[in-house]
Amino acid sequence: MSAIAPHAPRPRTGLLLLLVSLVVSVAAYAMVGLGLRERVPSDIVVYGLSLAGAYLLAWAVVRWTAPRADPVLLPLAGMLGGLGLAMIYRLLPADVADEQALWLLIGLAAFVLTLLLVRDDRQLDAYTYTIGLLGLILLLMPVVPGIGFATNGARLWARIGPLTFQPAEFGKILVVIFLASYLSAKRELLEAGVGRLGLPRAKDLGPLLLAWGASLAVLFLERDLGASLLFFGVFVVMIWVASGRVGYLLVGGALFVAGATIGYLALSHVQARVGYWLHALEPDKVNDFGYGQLAQSWFALASGGLVGTGLGRGSPDLIPYPASDFILSAFGEELGMLGTAAILLLFIGLIGRGLRVALDREDSFGRLLATGLTATIALQTFTIAAGVTRLIPLTGVPLPLVSYGGSSRVATYIMIALLVRISAGPWRPAPRRAV
Repeated sequence: MSAIAPHAPRPRTGLLLLLVSLVVSVAAYAMVGLGLRERVPSDIVVYGLSLAGAYLLAWAVVRWTAPRADPVLLPLAGMLGGLGLAMIYRLLPADVADEQALWLLIGLAAFVLTLLLVRDDRQLDAYTYTIGLLGLILLLMPVVPGIGFATNGARLWARIGPLTFQPAEFGKILVVIFLASYLSAKRELLEAGVGRLGLPRAKDLGPLLLAWGASLAVLFLERDLGASLLFFGVFVVMIWVASGRVGYLLVGGALFVAGATIGYLALSHVQARVGYWLHALEPDKVNDFGYGQLAQSWFALASGGLVGTGLGRGSPDLIPYPASDFILSAFGEELGMLGTAAILLLFIGLIGRGLRVALDREDSFGRLLATGLTATIALQTFTIAAGVTRLIPLTGVPLPLVSYGGSSRVATYIMIALLVRISAGPWRPAPRRAV
């Protein structure tokens, strides 16, 4: 009997996990119907078949184009996406929820298209500055007159013809690809450090200062605290991995504190978010809109207790924007602490598999790209989970794959597809057999 490599993919295990994720997703949708109307939704068969067909098709494409890929990434994404969609059906009108279901299918189509187009992740390394320029254009598109527009004080959206989307969600993917290519090329220069802490030399601070300035530009021009934090945080993680020097973490942390201080002193938008965070539970402010968001979030989490009220049986609609910024609080009320912990464990599993993909790659570009994509998902998850529990101020980023938002859902599936490609290596279709 031949030995099995410790990291060899197990397709049957992955398929079994995908089927489990589909069962959980459809069961959650059924429970929402039972909780709200005391009957299973009449379209549950169509819902289940559509979801199963889309994910099984995506799985078939993975097996065809990336047979050596990590078998757990797609099932984990499928379970998170299915649970998020069930909660969106619970919180929003049916027509709006149907739109989010369509975006999930579009996200899976983007997943498949990414695997078909990117046959080898290393081919992206050849377009360093082109990809970086496109990423910068997407990040700044919301400030372009006639295209970008503001919602709730932040310029996050762009409208091109009938299409309305958040370009930064796709821009961050291109920026991560650019950083992976640039940092892998400059790795030897970045490895040099000063002192025991390995602080970067003054002449090597250019990339870090440039990223810091770009993140401040996003903050000041778009009033987007979440994108600014995410962009700079991912860059610091990637330059730390590229250099192996903890000094970059220390300097990056100092620059983050300086940037946060500047943003707080200069922008009323940031001051308001910090005020909501500090005073959300004060009796005279708990019913105000901004403060009430966090207050109702805490009340929802407290009402859920250990096991929750059951899907469809709580009152998460008392939270402003429960399907976007506070969807984790809605889960906390209806699934309790155990259910919320289970969702966070799914994210930890997804992040852990992404980091394993990075560790298994021998080339610096693949390792940095997997690290950057995983760090993006990890930082988004942390900031939203810490925000709704008042550990940090709210930043407005969506919970990947779970929150309301078509742009975020599609962008996250593209990131998962890139992780699948990195884990599998180049696509080498099997040669035809001679007849």
